[in-house]
Amino acid sequence: MPDLRRDPIVGRWVIIATERARRPSDLVRPQEPAKPGLCPFCPGQEDKTPREVYVAGRPPHAPANAPGWSVRVVPNRFPALKIEGDLDREAEGIYDRMNGIGAHEVIVETPRHERQMKDLTDGELTEVLFSFKARILDLRNDLRFRYILLFKNQGQLAGASLDHAHSQLIALPVVPRQVVEEIEGAKRHYEHKERCIFCDIVGQERKERSRLVHENDEFVVFAPWAPRSPFETWIVPKRHESNYEAEPKERLAHCAQALGTTLRRLAAALGDPAFNFIVHSNPLRDAASPSYHWHIEVMPALTQVAGFEWGSGFHINPVPPEEAAEFLRRVEG
Repeated sequence: MPDLRRDPIVGRWVIIATERARRPSDLVRPQEPAKPGLCPFCPGQEDKTPREVYVAGRPPHAPANAPGWSVRVVPNRFPALKIEGDLDREAEGIYDRMNGIGAHEVIVETPRHERQMKDLTDGELTEVLFSFKARILDLRNDLRFRYILLFKNQGQLAGASLDHAHSQLIALPVVPRQVVEEIEGAKRHYEHKERCIFCDIVGQERKERSRLVHENDEFVVFAPWAPRSPFETWIVPKRHESNYEAEPKERLAHCAQALGTTLRRLAAALGDPAFNFIVHSNPLRDAASPSYHWHIEVMPALTQVAGFEWGSGFHINPVPPEEAAEFLRRVEG
């Protein structure tokens, strides 16, 4: 029988379509060829990007916007939102609008064009994750912004337009609906049980272990109970923390180890697939929350959303999370 599963945080229903079940090897897609041409993210091409807003690795007295860096953050040349101006909220009849104010930045993860995030050492990946924190701490001083979404698109199927390893952030004047749903669902659980639902999930996954992929001293990696797509994988801190930017660098190092292991396992299992990841955290300047818990969601781009999903809000997933987790546990990370 197919399996209908309810996400315990937001209440979203997912169909685990066992009649359509596929082996992991059936989901492997041919690797995309690299695009030829000059790369604006490579060392020596710093003048091809806007001026950097953060850099790591370059000696303190070295000139800015020059080679010698290990991580570099620059404004996006084609931003989804513009940083200059006022919000000017207004109504148009029953509709609401505001100016498209925000920040859109690119985190260049490595100077080496041929390396991807999975190829970075734990130390290198820690510097990338620390750059995320540094940019949140800077941008939250702008009172126009309510939320910062950190995300990565790798591969054309996941929406990437450049091959060079990079992540992005967008600072928004509103909190995204998906984050609001998580916050509200977590608050309902806390009001009923006086416990964080994410902490409860971490505890159950560590106990049952059927969906567990990896864990270290500070983080746990698992396939969620009701995954929206095949091999969706979450990375969640073991100790309760609502705000990503509150994590010290020592714990971000453990996160880097968990994230790197996850990406290498997905690459080995699925032939280096295109993927997205997102960081969900507490809204900017909100007090630390006893009910919400920051986390990373990793989603390989293996299936397409079609009419039923758009029309119903349900997702159809042909791979049960228990099978996905077991397969990932078998490969080297």
